[in-house]
Amino acid sequence: MCGIAGLVDRPDAARGILAAMLTRVAHRGPDDQGAWVDDVHGVALGHRRLSIIDTTVAGHQPMASAGGRFRLTYNGEIYNYEKLRRALESEGDLPTWRGHSDTEVMLAGFERWGIDETLRRCNGMFALVAWDRERRELTLARDRMGEKPLYFGWVGGRFAFASGLSALASIPGWTPRMEEAAITSFLGTGYVRGPQSAIAGVYRLPAGSVLTLGLEELRHIRDWAWLAQRLTSYWSLRQAAIDGIAAPLADDPQTIDTLETLLHDAVRLRMVADVPLGSFLSGGIDSSLVVALMQAQSARPVRSFSIGFSEPGLDEAPYARAVARHLGTDHTELYLGPDDAVALVPRLAETFDEPFADNSQLPTMLVSELARRHVTVALSGDGGDELFAGYGRYFSILNLWRGLMRLPPPLRRMASPLLATMGMAMRPVASLLPAARGLPYRFDRLAERLSAGDADALRLSFIGGAGIARMHAGRPSRDLGHCLPPHAVRDTLRRLMYADQLDYLPDDILHKVDRASMAYALEARVPLLDHRVVEYSWRLPTAMLVHDGKGKQPLRRILDRYVPRELVERPKQGFAPPMGAWLRGPLREWAESLLAPASLRELPLLDVEGVNSVWRAHLDRRMDAGLSLWSVLMLADWRRRFSAMS
Repeated sequence: MCGIAGLVDRPDAARGILAAMLTRVAHRGPDDQGAWVDDVHGVALGHRRLSIIDTTVAGHQPMASAGGRFRLTYNGEIYNYEKLRRALESEGDLPTWRGHSDTEVMLAGFERWGIDETLRRCNGMFALVAWDRERRELTLARDRMGEKPLYFGWVGGRFAFASGLSALASIPGWTPRMEEAAITSFLGTGYVRGPQSAIAGVYRLPAGSVLTLGLEELRHIRDWAWLAQRLTSYWSLRQAAIDGIAAPLADDPQTIDTLETLLHDAVRLRMVADVPLGSFLSGGIDSSLVVALMQAQSARPVRSFSIGFSEPGLDEAPYARAVARHLGTDHTELYLGPDDAVALVPRLAETFDEPFADNSQLPTMLVSELARRHVTVALSGDGGDELFAGYGRYFSILNLWRGLMRLPPPLRRMASPLLATMGMAMRPVASLLPAARGLPYRFDRLAERLSAGDADALRLSFIGGAGIARMHAGRPSRDLGHCLPPHAVRDTLRRLMYADQLDYLPDDILHKVDRASMAYALEARVPLLDHRVVEYSWRLPTAMLVHDGKGKQPLRRILDRYVPRELVERPKQGFAPPMGAWLRGPLREWAESLLAPASLRELPLLDVEGVNSVWRAHLDRRMDAGLSLWSVLMLADWRRRFSAMS
């Protein structure tokens, strides 16, 4: 796990700029730093290293291939690198290996099989940039599900890339301008969606994609439409879904046994490390299953980590403790108060690099910091909800959509603005009657959902919710790209799951896990997103995923073999900080500085007076707008930080 950066410039200028860029990603790799510049073509590659596999100098990057054709800077892990190494050795003579790093194996694959074929053979998470000296081409690639980030674009007229958006601010000529489409997306959902970053002209390489550009192409500024024509995919979630649906499996014990075998191997591969390793444990189904499979193949107690909160309804630590006790792990938990979470708030804009308002970012950072005190690698249970229908909102959306389908579209169109007007009218009543305080919000939410044209529009409303951000920013785009064709799947639940895997999973969940863990130089690995598991999940019939309105049935059936169901069977809890109370209390001074008119006028798409009106109503307890205000505050704080870099 590392941080990478680079650019194409005059060789003499590139060295100094690259050094400055690497300081901005130093937290991702505190163990080593490397820089390489092609003295003829001005291609500069940089690397900050968190040493996990082959911690010796033999793993130093940027690394050259044995034949000298390729130079690589790479962030991530290739879990099956030993298998690939054996395959390379079986196919003919190779130069003597310098060490046992996955980087060296990948480079040997590039020379033997080519880049695309090597990536198809790789099982891992990665973001990489490779310079092909022979063809004078720069290739950017990203892992299948989008676990590792890669930003790129033309800054100050130079082509540049990095693991973090902030690293690009080190380049002379950095004149950041917020991309309004991305900001609209953020205000609607709480995260930036798709390939366009929050900065105009800077992009995020899509998951599973490869972009190869010749040296002359790198010297001319290109827009996304041009770049998109040159993207290729070595793996496609869309095709995995279509192929899986076309070849469904039977609902029988053998199918579950095969899934368990896949999960067992996915966990085994992610336990390979030359440094201390553990796992996050919330006591829920996904993290409990990951820890159970780790413990089943470990000769000593696995290290597991959880955090607890004293506030009622927020504390999952007792559940994690019970699972850890049953499995026999070496468990560490830390109880935290609201002050511990609040203290992180001023660091959020720096940590998450783009506007990001998923408030589970706070406990993810806290548990990452706890784990890093003891280990360098932690396995996570993320991905189970998206792959196996675990979100309760799926069933709420399906029920609501069925009801909406019974209403004639003209009636829905008329009812939506009427309900919005009623919500506005209810605000004075809500300010006087405590029991009515939630009514305006409910009217706003129902008005928005009545206007939804399809189930995916409802999905976005459940993710983001109604609030001042939506009322003043418009709707986030629903164009996900490469959507499943109706003839391939007519199952609304599977279409919702596909949209989440394409959008919410990489741009919210994995963005959160990567930034929160790497803030403490902790490598987080996600075994449920092994591409073999993803592909297999699409072959499971929908009826096999859901029973009595509950999803994740295959994972539950496997976990039953390791943990008594009563230890994990409970309503999905998650972490919902009391933002409303915090903004009136310990965060008020911070919030007021960001909500000042001068600050808000720097933000696109927001009605300054409208935001301040809601802020005053929130302070006066006439409404609880904590979640809606949180999105605005995260945007304002991020804007202030990036303006300071200009």
